[in-house]
Amino acid sequence: MAEWPEGYGKRVLAEVDSTNAEAARIAPELTGPEWILGLRQTKGRGRRGRPWSDPTGNFAGTLVMRPAETPDRIALRSFVASLALYDAFVAATGQSTPFSLKWPNDVLLNGGKVAGILLESAGFVGGQVSHIAIGIGVNLRHAPTSEQVEPGAVAPKSLLSETGAEVTPEEFLNLLAPAYAHYEAQFRSYGFEPIRTAWLGRAARIGETITARTSRDETVGVFETVDSTGNLVLKTAQGSVAIPAAEVFF
Repeated sequence: MAEWPEGYGKRVLAEVDSTNAEAARIAPELTGPEWILGLRQTKGRGRRGRPWSDPTGNFAGTLVMRPAETPDRIALRSFVASLALYDAFVAATGQSTPFSLKWPNDVLLNGGKVAGILLESAGFVGGQVSHIAIGIGVNLRHAPTSEQVEPGAVAPKSLLSETGAEVTPEEFLNLLAPAYAHYEAQFRSYGFEPIRTAWLGRAARIGETITARTSRDETVGVFETVDSTGNLVLKTAQGSVAIPAAEVFF
């Protein structure tokens, strides 16, 4: 197992309302990046305010940082976190084939969702973000039922049921944190392009027809690539369309 990354703090809480909420509370006092792990999370949430099912034994963690960057660069951290999650899963199971990355911020296991990422930022000063919380939920032992997810979404899966790997939340954090630190250093040194290339090499459904749905409209097309700003690029009958944010359905 890789060593805990230098310069990253760690706090493990027996119970917390939300690790992202805790990140917002502690951000002003931090002098460096900090991982927060909640062994029990009472008010976990997913994207767009949806509740996040978080039974005991699953992973609920947040990395809080103060990078002082612009919002567009901050948003690219979802790709950094996705790659770190992928590596952590491979380290935990010794398998890579079952895992793939779903734009914009999910990890799939045998085609079902095993992990999700929620980015939240706050404290805009001079066009820059003062802190970012990268919330990560992983179905280590339990997966939500189909009734608990959005209609049409991929079916949830758990790491235990699909691979037989028994991993505790703390064990998973000890795999995830070094992987994240590796990709974060790469991102800071070389920018988004190597992250983008690595992400595309692990992406689900490239070259296939998918549906990207926003609150206003829906676009169906062939998943061509992710562009240099993190947009999903679909090939449609009207030509290539770049989509900055949407829910993707297969």
